[in-house]
Amino acid sequence: MEIYDITLPTVPKVPIIISSPHSGTYFPPEIASRLKPEIAERPDDADWFIDRLYDFAPAMGITLIKANYCRWVVDLNRDPESKPLYNDGRVITGLVPSTNFNGEPLYKQAAPDEVEIAERVQKYYIPYHEKLEELIENTKQEFGTVLLFDAHSIRRVVPGIQEEAFPQLILGDNDGKSASTAVIDAAWNILKDSGYEAKHNTPFKGGQITRYFGKPESDVHALQLEMAKTNYMDAGETEYNEQNAAQMREVLKAVFTQLIKTLQP
Repeated sequence: MEIYDITLPTVPKVPIIISSPHSGTYFPPEIASRLKPEIAERPDDADWFIDRLYDFAPAMGITLIKANYCRWVVDLNRDPESKPLYNDGRVITGLVPSTNFNGEPLYKQAAPDEVEIAERVQKYYIPYHEKLEELIENTKQEFGTVLLFDAHSIRRVVPGIQEEAFPQLILGDNDGKSASTAVIDAAWNILKDSGYEAKHNTPFKGGQITRYFGKPESDVHALQLEMAKTNYMDAGETEYNEQNAAQMREVLKAVFTQLIKTLQP
């Protein structure tokens, strides 16, 4: 199993890269055998079908990179030293999670120790981040600017994070630090008028990928879009729903159309 898949643009390239670090669902057999089978059979914290939702992107000139391994193998959107992203009491799963978002143990017995965590970082985490770095650098050299758009989804209700339902769309830019005002406004102005309930940096402001790679002062911009799974899946959040997805894709296409105009005036 490859660590990631890359889909190149099918039309002239634009300076946008979409990263889908959590849509992978694969476990190496030696890891799968240690997980609780009822949890590992369908890893609920995975961003199910996000890569499918965004599969229109290459036809807009956008490069798409998708991780294949489940975030429970190693979380590509966490600090490599496991520094917490938030300090407000919510459940924050680690770099190599030992529980899911609701605090339920993933492993039948002992969770990975520090040695195993370091091995997984070396084997799975570093290659994905190095590829992102390469894609960003090459695109910036070609266009003078680049946007890394980190695509995510989450169950509408996750009590381990907050009791009330999440907004349908949450744009994160690390409180304005990971992208220029023009880039942020291009995305936010579409999202807030989309007909979906949209919030900005609340309750998510972007994970490690957004915070680490976003350097607008160097013309490297990063945004994270978190969305409710019900936006494109069925009400039970288990199956892809074509009708819901079609409506969501139209909003996303409008966002990227505006972002392309902003990056290539």
